[in-house]
Amino acid sequence: MSESIIKIKSFELAVRGVNFYKYLISEKKEFIMSKQFLRSVTSVGANVREAINAQSKADFIHKLSISQKECDESLYWLELLRATDYVSILEFESMHNQCEEVLKIIKSILITSKKNLN
Repeated sequence: MSESIIKIKSFELAVRGVNFYKYLISEKKEFIMSKQFLRSVTSVGANVREAINAQSKADFIHKLSISQKECDESLYWLELLRATDYVSILEFESMHNQCEEVLKIIKSILITSKKNLN
C-alpha cells in the first residue's frame, strides 16, 4: 500500500473532522460530544497509517480493524450530534457521507485481506 486511496481518504476525513470540531466548539458551544468525535475521527487515519506499517498480515488486519471501529464510532457521534440538534441535516449528511465512504473502503480492504490470509 503506497499512496493508497484509504491513506488519502482517511487523512482528508481527519482534516475535515478537525475543522468540524473547531466549528462545533466555536459556533455551537458544544464541547463533550464534539471532543469524542474528534478523538475517533482522527484515530481512523492514525490506525490506517499503523496498518500500512504493520509487521505482518495479521497485524495489518488487526490495525485496520481498529480503524474500522473508530470510523463507526465517529458515525455514532455524528448521529448523536444530529439527533440533539447541534448540527443541521446538511452538515450531518456531508460529514456522515464522507465517514461512510471511508468505512466502506476499510471494510472492503479487510474482507480482501482476510480472504488472502488463508
